[in-house]
This record gives sequence, structure tokens and C-alpha cells, in this order.
Amino acid sequence: MSAYTTNEMMTVAAARRLQNGAVCFVGIGLPSKAANLARLTSSPDVVLIYESGPIGAKPSVLPLSIGDGELAETADTVVPTGEIFRYWLQGGRIDMGFLGAAQVDKYGNINTTVIGDYHRPKVRLPGAGGAPEIAGSAKQVLIILKQSHRTFVDKLAFITSVGHGEGGDSRKRLGLPGAGPVGIITDLCIMEPEEGSNEFIVTALHPGVSREQVIEATGWQIRFADVVAVSEAPSELELAALRALEARTAAAHGQLGGEE
Repeated sequence: MSAYTTNEMMTVAAARRLQNGAVCFVGIGLPSKAANLARLTSSPDVVLIYESGPIGAKPSVLPLSIGDGELAETADTVVPTGEIFRYWLQGGRIDMGFLGAAQVDKYGNINTTVIGDYHRPKVRLPGAGGAPEIAGSAKQVLIILKQSHRTFVDKLAFITSVGHGEGGDSRKRLGLPGAGPVGIITDLCIMEPEEGSNEFIVTALHPGVSREQVIEATGWQIRFADVVAVSEAPSELELAALRALEARTAAAHGQLGGEE
């Protein structure tokens, strides 16, 4: 087995969660890398949709933005952005929304707006894009981000995209369709919502990662499932496909878009 990085483990673990044939609304960055790895390995028939309008995109390199021409050129078709949201997303035709985040809380709510006070932020983040609509209307949502005290916080400075709200049946009471976030994949572990409370708990640790490391990297009192699995290490095939994708991307973009 080849040596692999924690970032590679995270990307591979996320890619495995995408079912073959699923219609997936993809965010740029880590979600795009994982979704395209899934397309190149375990899920060749996954249908990737980006908010700029491409349906069935099959980029050979990772897009720099939703406006990257590679997406439109490799897609089965391209439709107006309004149709992507109105017909596909709000029409209940998206199986999986795949999102990144700057911060996430224990109920899978996402912040991509500001760090600190909204009017005097420490950091002004890229903003919402289509994430609130994806989080609200997709049948299921996956979240991928690196785990630390700064990213896994007890209270978000701003809720950009709603996950399970305040927990329990909060999402249902808000009138949001879909199951909401079903998994958070990090460089340390996989978390899933606990039945009933919808609080995210650790259901799998990546190989070599201890519970203490996860506790140390989480801003709330993280809990663990009764049975915690160990993620399967990346296979040679998965690593080769991921590294080739990153190498093509680096060559095409002059080293941009390689390692996250």
C-alpha cells in the first residue's frame, strides 16, 4: 500500500460516498475534487451538475471556478443558471448536494460568509453562492472540510446554509425539503447525524487517527457512535486516479488547483 496524505484520505473517503448514477450538485474546491474522483473510480455514471449550468460535466482537470470553460465543454448539455436552480434543484431532482465550508457546527449548519462580527469581520469570506439553496433543497447533502478548532465551532458567526438548524426536527419545522446533511468528511474522520438529535457524531476514524486527535480538533464536545468504524485506506487505483487528476490540473493551471 502506497503512503498517502490525510488530504488524500479525506478526498477518497468523500468520493466513496457518491453513489453511481446519482445526480450531484457540486461545489468548487474540495467537493469538486472528490466528485470527479468518484466519477473516475467507483461511480463512472454519476451526473455532475455545477451552478453555472453544465449538466453531466466530465472535466479532465479540476475547474478553477463555476465559470471554467472545461465544465461546459465536457458537459452533456448546458442550461441557464435559473433552470439549474428552479427545475433541477427546487424541483427535487438533485440526489446529493456536495458542499465545502469555512466553518461548520454540530448540526451541520455552514458558514461561508464572515469570521467575527458581521459588520466588522476579522475575515470576509467568499460568500454564499448557491450553497444555501443546495443545502435547503437537495435530497441529501455531504460536507467536506479539514478539521480544526477554527473550522468545527460551537457557534457559527453567521449561518450561511442551514443543515439541521437547532437539531431534532428543526429542519422540518423550517419547512426545508430533503434530509439535510448526511455526512461530514474530514481529514481525520467521518461524522454522521445521530438519529433523533441530528447532532453530528463520529462514526468512522481514518486509519491511524485517535479519538483524542478528533476531540482536540473540534470546538464542541464531540461524541462518538457506539461502534466506530475505521475507514478503509485508499487503494492503489484511487490514489493513482487522484494524483493523476491533480497533476493534470496543476499542469493546465500553472500549479493552481492542485493540493487544496
